[in-house]
Amino acid sequence: MDAPAVEARGVEKWYGPMPAVRGIEFALGGGEFLTIFGPNGAGKSTLLRMLCGAVRPTRGTVRIAGDDVRGEEEGWRRKIGLLSHQTFLYPGLSAAENLDFYARLYSLPDRKARVAEALRGVGLLDRAADRVRTLSRGMQQRLALARTLLHDPEVVFLDEPYTGLDPHASAMLRAVLDRLKDGRRTVVLVTHNLSQGLEQADRVAVQVGGRWVSDERRGQIDPARWERDYTERVAAAV
Repeated sequence: MDAPAVEARGVEKWYGPMPAVRGIEFALGGGEFLTIFGPNGAGKSTLLRMLCGAVRPTRGTVRIAGDDVRGEEEGWRRKIGLLSHQTFLYPGLSAAENLDFYARLYSLPDRKARVAEALRGVGLLDRAADRVRTLSRGMQQRLALARTLLHDPEVVFLDEPYTGLDPHASAMLRAVLDRLKDGRRTVVLVTHNLSQGLEQADRVAVQVGGRWVSDERRGQIDPARWERDYTERVAAAV
């Protein structure tokens, strides 16, 4: 049996006496799309950073394709892509130069073609030569998404990816998420916006106060009642 694409067992993060994430347990198979909803301050971003190995859990274990993210084996890092609040872009370089830098880090073949394909996928091919500092916030977010997907990761982590996007860019992001889903990529999307992320999700969790207060298959959720059900769950957990 194949190992889960993403697995969390008893994952917690404490900052001194204050818990940020408590008792998270789940496993995602290849191609599953999980959306984690929750209010600001629920610990969603902290959880995401632990899942991708950027933050060490206080307790518990995270595995990517069977590999413990705290172990010595780091092959799992090439299997993931992260889009976070930080773009990890170099403002003095052009859009194409930024992606070429990351293509070199991943030792990707046919770098020029890969970079052009990535820029085309987010609608920025015509801005390839423009320095990042001249791009709008939304364009930088789209370029960061291209960076995230450049090496064709098996698992994609997205932290509030719609932040700063205009309606056109938001529609483009939804199309990218659809392609990831169709391509059987495993996706973990974190958001506090109830209108985003539900459509593509196979599984939906609600996180409040560092804990998951619900974890359901998408088919169990009535979209017409979703906002009310979510509000009730958050209120009951506070």
